[in-house]
Amino acid sequence: MKRLAVVRIRGRVGIRRDIRETLEFLRLYRKNYCVVFPATDSIIGMVRKIGSYVTWGEIDDETFKLLVEKRGELYKGREGDKKGKIKYSRKYFVFDGKKYKPYFRLNNPKGGFGRKGIKVPFSVGGGAGYRGEKINDLIRRML
Repeated sequence: MKRLAVVRIRGRVGIRRDIRETLEFLRLYRKNYCVVFPATDSIIGMVRKIGSYVTWGEIDDETFKLLVEKRGELYKGREGDKKGKIKYSRKYFVFDGKKYKPYFRLNNPKGGFGRKGIKVPFSVGGGAGYRGEKINDLIRRML
């Protein structure tokens, strides 16, 4: 199954409430945070809604492995409550037998997001919106 990498490129000030809630639901809390999701219709719909605040595309396996190795933070919290009724499975994901937090904190990209800045779509030379396979190059520059 394809995986989508979503990187937040704009900050937290002056955002409409519905867009802010969608960003929080996708765990994109701050600028330069990256999350990886399976490419389902509901995820794609949410990403299109917040399209002017993020950039996204299909991530390949090699870049995902590099992202987890370099920027993956180990999850050290509990897996469930004390009584064993609630499981906290959304707070981590498992990769190579280790538990990692579901988001990655990245650096600013070397060379910038795009020639025209972060408020212009990627298709016209900016940084926002869908960039397809070129998201792998951006993530490698942000590691």
